[in-house]
Amino acid sequence: MKFGLAVFATDQGMGPADLARMAEKGGFESLFFPEHTHMPVERTAHFKPEGGDVPPEYSRTLDPFLALTAAACATRTLNLGTGICLVSQRDPITTAKEAATLDHLSGGRFLFGVAAGWNREELLNHGTDPRRRLAVLADRVRAMRAIWTQEVASYEGPYISFDRIQSWPKPVQEPLPILIGGNGPTVVDRILAYGTEWLPEPAPDLLDRIAEYRKRAREAGWAGAPVTVYGADPADVPRYAEAGVHRCVFWLPPGDAEAARRRVDELRDALGLAGRDPAADPGRC
Repeated sequence: MKFGLAVFATDQGMGPADLARMAEKGGFESLFFPEHTHMPVERTAHFKPEGGDVPPEYSRTLDPFLALTAAACATRTLNLGTGICLVSQRDPITTAKEAATLDHLSGGRFLFGVAAGWNREELLNHGTDPRRRLAVLADRVRAMRAIWTQEVASYEGPYISFDRIQSWPKPVQEPLPILIGGNGPTVVDRILAYGTEWLPEPAPDLLDRIAEYRKRAREAGWAGAPVTVYGADPADVPRYAEAGVHRCVFWLPPGDAEAARRRVDELRDALGLAGRDPAADPGRC
């Protein structure tokens, strides 16, 4: 199994390049950064089902593509993921360019985690109707795939359309991995329709849901049904491995460099990870 880290890369604490070097040197396979362009002060959507305030790091996130580019330039082998990119709030032509550029500059190390978002006011501020956010997400991902795979791309959808455009670079990876975030009842439909992998969070029914996903993937003719558990507990790794999960990602505390280093050491001990040679060459860019 592969092991990755996730952290809110912000303007406080450890920077993205240092986080990436620490992850790669520590033996981790990937590093994921979340995205929020802003955090509305007044909200109608609950942060969690039980309520509560949004943590301060949600309003301090760095742009994920810029932060991941810094991480790419500081490393050689580390995979670099959005966890997740709020595509339903983004222009798809611009985002397609950013994703392809990051994959190009990193030599094919980008993992494009996507989801529709939960914050109604954040969506509205970007001009997206929250009631249609899943349909908007699907339309924009399909439009981006057209740009990545066609030399002269055209697309006609319910929310985005363009005719005969050219955009380079193309992603190094074919196809670019699209990890669909979420645990909702229709998430498997979304993965099979326009994704390549599932990016769920831990939940009481997750193992049953993974079995359902793998069954439906086989019926759809997929050779595999990759799953990355986002925000895993190291104690649950054995049962995730038995269920066929191929990657577990663990959260680091944001905004506190020493706390992040301590957590990495704890995770390495719990997972039995061997470190990487510190004398290895520096980043790619």
